[in-house]
Amino acid sequence: MNLFKVSKELFSLKQKKHQTIRMKSELLQSTIILENEKVLLLPFENERNIELKEIIFDNEIWKYMGMYVRNDIEFENYIQNTLKQKADGICYPFLIIDKTTNKVAGSTRYGYLNHASQKCEIGWTWYGTAFQGTGLNKACKYELVNFGFENIEFRRIQFSADLENKKSQRAIEKLGAVKEGIFRNNYVDAEGKSKDDVYYSFILGEWESIKLEYFPEFL
Repeated sequence: MNLFKVSKELFSLKQKKHQTIRMKSELLQSTIILENEKVLLLPFENERNIELKEIIFDNEIWKYMGMYVRNDIEFENYIQNTLKQKADGICYPFLIIDKTTNKVAGSTRYGYLNHASQKCEIGWTWYGTAFQGTGLNKACKYELVNFGFENIEFRRIQFSADLENKKSQRAIEKLGAVKEGIFRNNYVDAEGKSKDDVYYSFILGEWESIKLEYFPEFL
């Protein structure tokens, strides 16, 4: 038996195994378009981002976002800051299109991208008032989580909501995410106050059973 040959083959198998589970970071440098019957997700730099202006000037949307967008200058800052964060590799943001009306409904993103640990946070999500409570959020989150696990190969996808934001917490819980706990003084809001967040997550090994139970309409 050629021990050198066997060792070389074992090393090659280990390399292939490592390559199989490696997060496909290159996808975050590509054009990602996600879609189902209800929602279309386009990269944030799409020219339709100007349509966000039709729904964005609503203080209730920004109450728990750590900032406000109240005028044209703040809108332009929001657009440019989001694009810069994408260029810097901090996040991958999307425009949310409601396919029923073909209108821009809001925005979301993969954020806190951690390539070494193969994880991210889906968040910074907001919807215009007319699109809230329509089922659009579930359709959107399914596409993001499914693509995140099955294509990018994240091992963990997390969500967070302000401790006072019971509406967002209920929305996350309806997705089947596991509630993990409270992060105290986790962010500073637009008024300079320290705020607590509740954290939730999905992990890769649980996704197949979760999508069967919570997202059968998209399968």
